[in-house]
Amino acid sequence: MRWSWIYLLARSSLKLASLRLLSSAAKDVELLVLRHQVAVLQRQVGRPKLELSDRILLAALSRLLPRQRWRNFFVTPATLLRWHRELIADKWTYPQKKPGRPRIPPETRELILRLARDNPLWGHRRVQGELARLGITVAAATVRAVLRQSNVPPAPQRARDTWASFLRAQASGVLACDFFHVDTTFCQRLYVLFVMEVETRRVHILGITTHPNRDWVTQQARNLLVTLEDRVDRFRFFLRDRDGKFSDNFDAVLAGAGVEVLLSPPRSPKANAFAERWVGTVRRECTDRLLIFNERHLRTVLDTYTDHYNWHRPHQSLQQRAPQAVEAGEQTPAIAPDSRIRRTQLLGGLVNEYKQAA
Repeated sequence: MRWSWIYLLARSSLKLASLRLLSSAAKDVELLVLRHQVAVLQRQVGRPKLELSDRILLAALSRLLPRQRWRNFFVTPATLLRWHRELIADKWTYPQKKPGRPRIPPETRELILRLARDNPLWGHRRVQGELARLGITVAAATVRAVLRQSNVPPAPQRARDTWASFLRAQASGVLACDFFHVDTTFCQRLYVLFVMEVETRRVHILGITTHPNRDWVTQQARNLLVTLEDRVDRFRFFLRDRDGKFSDNFDAVLAGAGVEVLLSPPRSPKANAFAERWVGTVRRECTDRLLIFNERHLRTVLDTYTDHYNWHRPHQSLQQRAPQAVEAGEQTPAIAPDSRIRRTQLLGGLVNEYKQAA
């Protein structure tokens, strides 16, 4: 803006200097020509559009001409006077602050929404107290206004317990179990029994068989306790469906280790959503894209895919980390943009793993 004013003043100065070099007769002729051109333009244009620089220049030049000569302007004298008053008013007008409280920073707003989402039982006053403990002073009315503007319901409505919220709250001590089947190229059906640690999403393949009976399933429960070893004390609940393959002996084995068996409601696969989701994942990414020949082949394929799933595959619910990284408390390492990335192919290139080259 400053350079545009300098350019306008320089241009006007050059025009005035050039007029001083002209003779009096030449100036009179040029004025007559310009007045006639203005008269012609006024007949063609209803109301000319003026920019701010045009208004300022005309208002300033009007102060150099006698009032009798103002009729030469294509605007009225009242308009010229108004432009001049606005020019003087802008010079002596200082910026004013808007009334009311200042807006809270965007970071504080995001923190308020984060605290409300992470803690369904917290009302606006509880959120205000947590902010005060963090050294952020915000009024309770401001917190309530932010929650209302973001369509966050009150604490009693956000704190309704559902089956999904119960599983998330108890995830650190829940094991989810289920069956899924795979048909071989010779039309033989194989049954796979697996268990998932809900908190870390780590999967254990317990066994594969063509005829799953109660004794076989009970033995797999004993094998699971041996696999978990000293980590058995971390789990409180074992979630399974009401399949007849699970017997009272199966529940007794888990109860002896201090694990309570929870039965999902009849015909409610969503109650065991974590296990059901893994079945869909392993089928989409592995078993539905391969021809399985026999039990030994399926065991090799599932062992390879399970290792990939537990040690490498990222999960959205785990902040894009693998289950084993969550269990070990590892964070995702930062990789430079120009680093070399190496690919490792699994199952004949069906699954790929990428790591930073050494």
